[in-house]
Amino acid sequence: MSDTITLLPDHVTGFPPLEHALKQPDGLLAIGGNLEVDTLIMAYQRGIFPWFNEGDPILWWSPSPRMVLKPGELYLSRSLRKLLRKRSYQVTFDYDFSAVIAACADTRRASEGTWITREMIDAYTALHDAGHAHSIEVWREGMLAGGLYGVAQGRIFFAESMFSIESNTSKIAMTALSEQLSAWNFELIDCQVYSDHLDSLGARLLSRTRFLDYLENYCSQAPSCANWKQEWQWNDLR
Repeated sequence: MSDTITLLPDHVTGFPPLEHALKQPDGLLAIGGNLEVDTLIMAYQRGIFPWFNEGDPILWWSPSPRMVLKPGELYLSRSLRKLLRKRSYQVTFDYDFSAVIAACADTRRASEGTWITREMIDAYTALHDAGHAHSIEVWREGMLAGGLYGVAQGRIFFAESMFSIESNTSKIAMTALSEQLSAWNFELIDCQVYSDHLDSLGARLLSRTRFLDYLENYCSQAPSCANWKQEWQWNDLR
């Protein structure tokens, strides 16, 4: 571990070793650089992600331990199963990425401020256009009620943010994501950092060493049969 933070040039050719990440604040690794598609892909494949507030420089993070979820192992509470059985919502993948990331930003801005700035929205929209970032939408009668978005690399999905306009709709999105990624033989969903909410859904903490093993083994592998733009079929739920 280093006590100094790497200042990245505008043209990023690499990131420092993850062992250089600070313990406090947990995982802060580098400052600067850019949010171009190639830079973001380079970062995610190394277990690094950007997170910074409006007006701050770009901050790059790799916390340890890492909160992760195995696809297909999301915990479904009795109330969530009851909600799912009602089939009151339609779930789609990659139908409206722009609306999902905007709703994630608006939800956080209203409650606590947001790190999903205009710069981040533009960067992840470009990542989506390049085929790397994806969204899950939950609809009721044609209106967006909840969802989430993240980045897929090989057989790893890096979840970024979720929102609910109606109660528990982000959990519906997470359920659809977990089940679909299991069907596509994905190995891991990265949830980044611990929260009680993620813990209640069955996510667990993984050491940086084990997390990097997953990245090394699965980031470069092509997922099988991953056709992202689709309507999720409720009968896929096991």
